Amino acid sequence: MIAMLTGRVEAVGPDTALIGVAGVGYEVRMPAADIAAMHAGQETKVYTSLSVSQDSIALYGFLSQASKRMFLQLQKVSGIGPRVALSLLSTLTANRLAQAVSDGDATTLSKAPGLGKKGAQKIILELKGSIDLSALDAEGRDETSQFDTGTMQVIEGLISLGWRSQDAQRAVQSACEDNDIATPMKAEDVPKVLRLALASLDRGR
Repeated sequence: MIAMLTGRVEAVGPDTALIGVAGVGYEVRMPAADIAAMHAGQETKVYTSLSVSQDSIALYGFLSQASKRMFLQLQKVSGIGPRVALSLLSTLTANRLAQAVSDGDATTLSKAPGLGKKGAQKIILELKGSIDLSALDAEGRDETSQFDTGTMQVIEGLISLGWRSQDAQRAVQSACEDNDIATPMKAEDVPKVLRLALASLDRGR
């Protein structure tokens, strides 16, 4: 089991990052906000989960242990696999997702591509009461240097306006790179990046 990678980001794609560790390159599928927070050349620590199926072997990674914990917990729900779990974590932070489950908010959960209202209701039914919100909050506070909450806020805002999570992630990444905005994103940069990303997406219609 590959539980964690510590190494250099060699390349970043739309939904994967190539992490070089001791001469070996690992392709890691990651949530949109985590991908947007990474750039080639940086040193990083990624918490990983290896998924093995009849069709493929895939490595999923997260910049926070809270996200990895939620990723694993989501897959305990019947019919929820790693791809849908990753889609949820590309749409909502681990804390927001846990709060939606606790509140029985199927509408918020169903914003994730590939899930739908019935799937959201099943997650609530099977996980409600089993997620420790206080533990997730504590993990989030301990890992704010790794997880880019500003980027996640912009991506969530774009998704709420109807854009797909992958398109939102690419627009945010481009806005930051083209305007020399550093990540993790500062709180004061969030409105600016949201405007720039929206303008970019509108031009691409």
